[in-house]
Order: sequence, then structure tokens, then C-alpha cells
Amino acid sequence: MSVLAKELARQCGTSVKALRYFEQCGLLKPSRLSNGYRDYSAADAFIVEKILELRGLGFSVEGTKPFIDCLRLGHEQGDECADSLIAYRTEISRIEATVAQLNQYRELLQQRLYTAAARGFPNSETMEVSQMPSTSYEKLPENLPVPQDDGLADHLPGLSLPELNLPSTSGETIDLAAITGRWVLFIYPSTGVPGVDMPEGWDNIPGARGCTPEACGFRDNIDSLRAAGAEAIYGLSGQGLNYQQELAKRLHLPYPLLSDPQTELAEALQLPRFDIAGQSFYQRLTLIINYGVIEHAFYPIFPPDQHANQVHSWLRENPMPGAS
Repeated sequence: MSVLAKELARQCGTSVKALRYFEQCGLLKPSRLSNGYRDYSAADAFIVEKILELRGLGFSVEGTKPFIDCLRLGHEQGDECADSLIAYRTEISRIEATVAQLNQYRELLQQRLYTAAARGFPNSETMEVSQMPSTSYEKLPENLPVPQDDGLADHLPGLSLPELNLPSTSGETIDLAAITGRWVLFIYPSTGVPGVDMPEGWDNIPGARGCTPEACGFRDNIDSLRAAGAEAIYGLSGQGLNYQQELAKRLHLPYPLLSDPQTELAEALQLPRFDIAGQSFYQRLTLIINYGVIEHAFYPIFPPDQHANQVHSWLRENPMPGAS
């Protein structure tokens, strides 16, 4: 095989300009015809294919040099040399650093998104219906997978809450161990913002979907829950305080939400969690707490939009001694 630059570029799916750049980087060394044109051999074509293959894996043109040098030494594969393995490790480290940076950007953008959502849509009266966010989380979709009891909450009754201070949507920092009386703590994975999709695959995780309907259920039943003996109700998730404040304002929640972004309560009590999209989330569960000691744990919970009624029934069936 012996071809000119234009034909080689066509065969390899690249450009003549790219071939010139490969040569400039010392990766290609074509011979010259008597008229000065570059003459590319089958070996040159093979090198171009390998460069493009490595480029497809994220390597820069210059970063492919250890592999091309390895081929020129007579090896059948470009990664049969020590320098090639070093190049693999270097590229993996670069990708990991990039992913970490992108995750930071994502978190910052999410914070801005929720902050903006909390402000509402001041010009919404001038917006067309088609322009308004369409995704809503206040109703459960059909055919959600039902969570099964894996026993990960069996150890909770009888445990004491840790001395853990968490920010709340009330503006106060709440020490869980200092809350007196019998109270309810419902723990949920993550609420959504209208018009913003949850992580891909969220609805396929048993028990993940339904945080907003659950929160609404406690809102709508708060009077009956108090009448049944719940002296306080708190919601908790790993979302930041801005997220919680957006939800509390949008849903008009009459109880505080607690923010535990480091999942410190999960660490202290060994609460169940799940991972998706590179993040860890609480599994849905609810604790009935009596003067700092866990009296009862609801787990798993389904359907979440009916869970406040389940808590109400339990409170009525298990009144405090001396309660009328």
C-alpha cells in the first residue's frame, strides 16, 4: 500500500490537516516521492488508526506518543511497553480529576437552581403555559417498584439518638438528642423541583420516588398526628438547606425540615442508604422517638403518599401511658 495524504485521510476518516499535525508531533514519518509529495505506507496507516483509536479514549494527540513509540520498537500492540502503562495511569488520573471538577460544578449549579426555584417565577403571569416547568413530583407515577424489608432497620428500636446539631428550615439549629416528648422524624432520599428531572433510573429504585407526596401527607395530617400524640414532626434528608427551604416554601410545610448533607445521622445509627449518580441517599424510613430513644421504626415504607396515615394509626394504637 502506498497512498497520498488525501487518500489516507479519506480511508482513516480524518483530515489532511490532522495528518500534518501528527507528523509535526513526530508520530508520522512518511517518505517523500520525487515530486516532494508525502507517500504513506500501510505501516503509516496503521499508526494513524491507532492515534485515532486513542484519541477516542480521551488521549491528546501528544499523549499517544508512548504507544506509537512502542509500535515503532516492533511490538504488536502499542501498550506492551512500560511507558504506555504509565500513560494509561496518567490519563486515568486526569479523567478522575476532571470528573471531580465536573461534580463540583454540578453541585454549584444545583445550589443555584434550587435558590432560583425558591424565588419562584415573578413574571409567570406573562409566560405561556408551554414555557412553564412541566415535571411535577406531587403525584406518584403508576407501577413503581415496591421496596422489600431487608432487615436494615431492625436494630433501631431502643437506640438513643446521637447529640447531633442540624440546620433546619425554621432558621434554628436542632439538637436531635435534646428534643423532648414523643415526636416523629420522617427520613427521605431527595425531593425534586418542578421542571427538573431526578437522576436517571431514580424511579426504578424501590422506595426512592415519592418524597414530595410523603411531605404533603404529613402536612395535610399534621393536626390529627398531633392529636394522636406527636408533639413534633420533622423531615430529614441529605439535601442542602437551600433545597429544604425551597421545598418548605413551595409546599407550605407547617413543620421544619432538617438538612444532613454529610449523612451524619446515618453514620451514627447505621441507617440504610443507596447510591445513584455518584451520590449517596437515605433510604426512606420514619422513626417514632420518645425523649431521645427510638420507640418504633417504619421500614420499608410504601406507598409514601399514604405513610402519614400509617403513622397516625400507629400512634393511636400505641398511646403513651396515661394519655387519654
